Amino acid sequence: MSEPNEIADHADPVIDGIWHWQVSNTNIGGAISSSHALQDDGRSVLIDPVRLGPDALEELPAPHAVLLTAKCHQRSAWRYRAQFNAEVWAPVGTTPMDGDPDHRYAEGDVLPGGLRAVRTPGPQEVHYCLLLEREPGVLFCSDLLTHYPERGLDFVPLRFHEDPDATRRSVEGLLDLPFEVLCLDHGVPLTSDAKPAIQGLLERTA
Repeated sequence: MSEPNEIADHADPVIDGIWHWQVSNTNIGGAISSSHALQDDGRSVLIDPVRLGPDALEELPAPHAVLLTAKCHQRSAWRYRAQFNAEVWAPVGTTPMDGDPDHRYAEGDVLPGGLRAVRTPGPQEVHYCLLLEREPGVLFCSDLLTHYPERGLDFVPLRFHEDPDATRRSVEGLLDLPFEVLCLDHGVPLTSDAKPAIQGLLERTA
Protein backbone atom coordinates (compact mmCIF):
# COMPACT_ATOMS: atom_id res chain seq x y z
CA MET A 1 0.00 0.00 0.00
CA SER A 2 1.13 3.56 -0.71
CA GLU A 3 -0.25 4.94 2.56
CA PRO A 4 2.23 4.98 5.46
CA ASN A 5 1.06 3.52 8.75
CA GLU A 6 2.44 6.44 10.77
CA ILE A 7 0.24 9.36 11.85
CA ALA A 8 1.52 12.84 12.67
CA ASP A 9 0.19 14.26 15.93
CA HIS A 10 0.44 17.96 15.08
CA ALA A 11 0.87 20.44 12.26
CA ASP A 12 3.17 23.45 12.48
CA PRO A 13 2.57 26.81 10.78
CA VAL A 14 5.09 27.71 8.07
CA ILE A 15 3.79 31.17 7.19
CA ASP A 16 0.29 32.58 7.45
CA GLY A 17 -2.12 30.12 5.80
CA ILE A 18 0.34 27.25 5.28
CA TRP A 19 0.97 24.29 7.62
CA HIS A 20 3.51 21.46 7.67
CA TRP A 21 3.52 18.02 9.31
CA GLN A 22 5.70 14.94 8.98
CA VAL A 23 6.16 11.30 9.91
CA SER A 24 9.05 8.84 9.99
CA ASN A 25 7.81 6.69 7.14
CA THR A 26 8.64 2.99 7.48
CA ASN A 27 7.62 2.51 3.82
CA ILE A 28 10.85 4.31 2.92
CA GLY A 29 13.09 2.99 5.68
CA GLY A 30 12.02 5.46 8.36
CA ALA A 31 12.96 8.57 6.39
CA ILE A 32 10.90 11.71 6.90
CA SER A 33 7.82 12.22 4.75
CA SER A 34 6.41 15.73 4.96
CA SER A 35 3.06 17.20 3.92
CA HIS A 36 1.45 20.62 3.70
CA ALA A 37 -1.91 22.32 3.79
CA LEU A 38 -2.66 25.63 2.10
CA GLN A 39 -5.60 27.77 3.17
CA ASP A 40 -7.95 28.44 0.27
CA ASP A 41 -11.06 30.61 0.74
CA GLY A 42 -11.95 29.21 4.15
CA ARG A 43 -11.08 25.65 3.22
CA SER A 44 -7.74 24.05 2.47
CA VAL A 45 -5.74 22.22 -0.16
CA LEU A 46 -3.64 19.24 0.96
CA ILE A 47 -0.35 18.61 -0.84
CA ASP A 48 0.99 15.02 -0.87
CA PRO A 49 -0.65 14.33 2.51
CA VAL A 50 0.46 11.74 5.01
CA ARG A 51 -2.03 11.15 7.81
CA LEU A 52 -2.56 13.79 10.44
CA GLY A 53 -4.18 12.89 13.75
CA PRO A 54 -7.89 13.75 13.95
CA ASP A 55 -7.53 16.43 16.64
CA ALA A 56 -4.77 18.17 14.70
CA LEU A 57 -6.70 17.81 11.45
CA GLU A 58 -9.73 19.50 12.99
CA GLU A 59 -7.59 22.55 13.73
CA LEU A 60 -7.03 23.09 10.00
CA PRO A 61 -9.61 24.31 7.47
CA ALA A 62 -11.48 21.36 5.98
CA PRO A 63 -9.82 20.21 2.74
CA HIS A 64 -11.62 20.43 -0.58
CA ALA A 65 -8.74 19.25 -2.79
CA VAL A 66 -5.73 16.94 -2.58
CA LEU A 67 -2.84 17.65 -4.95
CA LEU A 68 -0.34 14.93 -5.82
CA THR A 69 3.05 15.82 -7.30
CA ALA A 70 3.88 12.28 -8.46
CA LYS A 71 2.53 8.74 -8.34
CA CYS A 72 4.89 7.89 -5.48
CA HIS A 73 3.20 10.47 -3.23
CA GLN A 74 -0.33 9.11 -3.15
CA ARG A 75 0.09 8.55 0.60
CA SER A 76 -3.26 9.29 2.29
CA ALA A 77 -4.91 10.98 -0.70
CA TRP A 78 -7.64 8.39 -1.13
CA ARG A 79 -8.43 8.33 2.59
CA TYR A 80 -8.97 12.09 2.59
CA ARG A 81 -11.02 11.97 -0.59
CA ALA A 82 -13.36 9.51 1.10
CA GLN A 83 -13.42 11.39 4.40
CA PHE A 84 -13.92 14.92 3.08
CA ASN A 85 -15.15 14.41 -0.48
CA ALA A 86 -11.98 16.25 -1.49
CA GLU A 87 -11.15 15.97 -5.19
CA VAL A 88 -7.77 14.43 -6.04
CA TRP A 89 -5.56 16.05 -8.67
CA ALA A 90 -2.64 14.12 -10.22
CA PRO A 91 -0.30 14.69 -13.15
CA VAL A 92 -1.07 13.61 -16.69
CA GLY A 93 0.94 10.55 -17.65
CA THR A 94 1.25 8.64 -14.39
CA THR A 95 0.93 4.88 -14.60
CA PRO A 96 -2.15 3.42 -12.84
CA MET A 97 -2.53 4.57 -9.25
CA ASP A 98 -4.28 3.12 -6.19
CA GLY A 99 -7.33 5.18 -7.16
CA ASP A 100 -8.54 7.19 -10.14
CA PRO A 101 -7.87 10.93 -9.77
CA ASP A 102 -10.79 13.29 -10.22
CA HIS A 103 -8.63 15.63 -12.30
CA ARG A 104 -5.38 15.51 -14.27
CA TYR A 105 -3.01 18.43 -14.71
CA ALA A 106 -0.04 19.33 -16.90
CA GLU A 107 2.79 21.85 -16.84
CA GLY A 108 1.62 25.43 -16.41
CA ASP A 109 -1.87 24.53 -15.20
CA VAL A 110 -3.22 26.51 -12.27
CA LEU A 111 -4.56 24.18 -9.59
CA PRO A 112 -6.73 24.72 -6.49
CA GLY A 113 -5.23 27.25 -4.13
CA GLY A 114 -3.73 29.17 -7.06
CA LEU A 115 -0.80 26.76 -7.34
CA ARG A 116 0.98 26.55 -10.69
CA ALA A 117 2.27 23.16 -11.85
CA VAL A 118 6.00 23.13 -12.68
CA ARG A 119 7.31 19.95 -14.29
CA THR A 120 10.56 18.79 -12.66
CA PRO A 121 11.59 15.39 -14.06
CA GLY A 122 14.42 13.36 -12.62
CA PRO A 123 13.07 11.48 -9.61
CA GLN A 124 10.46 10.15 -12.05
CA GLU A 125 9.61 11.19 -15.58
CA VAL A 126 6.21 12.42 -14.37
CA HIS A 127 7.16 14.60 -11.42
CA TYR A 128 6.08 18.13 -10.46
CA CYS A 129 6.66 20.95 -8.03
CA LEU A 130 3.87 23.40 -7.20
CA LEU A 131 4.42 27.17 -7.10
CA LEU A 132 2.36 29.69 -5.13
CA GLU A 133 3.28 32.92 -6.88
CA ARG A 134 1.65 35.42 -4.57
CA GLU A 135 3.94 37.09 -2.05
CA PRO A 136 6.24 35.92 -0.59
CA GLY A 137 6.27 33.11 -3.16
CA VAL A 138 6.21 29.50 -1.94
CA LEU A 139 7.56 26.45 -3.77
CA PHE A 140 6.25 23.04 -2.75
CA CYS A 141 9.11 20.77 -3.82
CA SER A 142 8.52 17.07 -4.22
CA ASP A 143 11.36 14.53 -4.46
CA LEU A 144 14.20 16.76 -5.66
CA LEU A 145 15.55 18.02 -2.32
CA THR A 146 15.61 17.31 1.40
CA HIS A 147 16.19 19.66 4.31
CA TYR A 148 17.07 18.48 7.79
CA PRO A 149 18.42 21.16 10.16
CA GLU A 150 21.36 19.01 11.23
CA ARG A 151 22.42 18.37 7.60
CA GLY A 152 21.16 21.35 5.66
CA LEU A 153 19.75 21.24 2.14
CA ASP A 154 20.65 18.22 0.01
CA PHE A 155 19.41 16.17 -2.90
CA VAL A 156 17.04 13.32 -2.20
CA PRO A 157 19.57 10.45 -2.60
CA LEU A 158 20.15 10.26 -6.34
CA ARG A 159 20.34 6.46 -6.33
CA PHE A 160 16.55 6.53 -5.96
CA HIS A 161 16.04 8.72 -9.06
CA GLU A 162 15.21 7.51 -12.54
CA ASP A 163 17.45 10.19 -14.13
CA PRO A 164 19.86 11.95 -11.72
CA ASP A 165 21.12 14.30 -14.45
CA ALA A 166 17.57 15.46 -15.09
CA THR A 167 17.12 15.97 -11.35
CA ARG A 168 20.07 18.33 -11.30
CA ARG A 169 18.72 20.26 -14.29
CA SER A 170 15.35 20.52 -12.57
CA VAL A 171 16.95 21.87 -9.40
CA GLU A 172 18.92 24.42 -11.45
CA GLY A 173 15.62 25.52 -12.98
CA LEU A 174 14.12 26.22 -9.56
CA LEU A 175 16.37 29.26 -9.27
CA ASP A 176 14.38 30.93 -12.07
CA LEU A 177 11.10 30.68 -10.17
CA PRO A 178 9.69 33.49 -7.99
CA PHE A 179 9.73 32.15 -4.43
CA GLU A 180 11.27 32.84 -1.03
CA VAL A 181 9.82 29.92 0.99
CA LEU A 182 10.72 26.33 0.16
CA CYS A 183 8.43 23.54 1.42
CA LEU A 184 9.67 20.00 0.93
CA ASP A 185 8.15 16.52 0.80
CA HIS A 186 11.13 15.27 2.83
CA GLY A 187 12.24 17.58 5.62
CA VAL A 188 11.37 20.91 7.20
CA PRO A 189 10.59 24.10 5.27
CA LEU A 190 13.07 26.88 4.63
CA THR A 191 11.44 30.24 5.25
CA SER A 192 14.50 32.32 4.39
CA ASP A 193 17.56 32.09 2.14
CA ALA A 194 16.09 29.21 0.15
CA LYS A 195 17.62 30.17 -3.18
CA PRO A 196 21.10 30.77 -1.73
CA ALA A 197 20.85 27.32 -0.13
CA ILE A 198 19.97 25.77 -3.51
CA GLN A 199 22.80 27.65 -5.21
CA GLY A 200 25.22 26.51 -2.52
CA LEU A 201 24.15 22.89 -2.95
CA LEU A 202 24.69 23.07 -6.71
CA GLU A 203 28.13 24.58 -6.24
CA ARG A 204 29.15 21.99 -3.62
CA THR A 205 28.12 19.12 -5.85
CA ALA A 206 29.33 20.48 -9.20
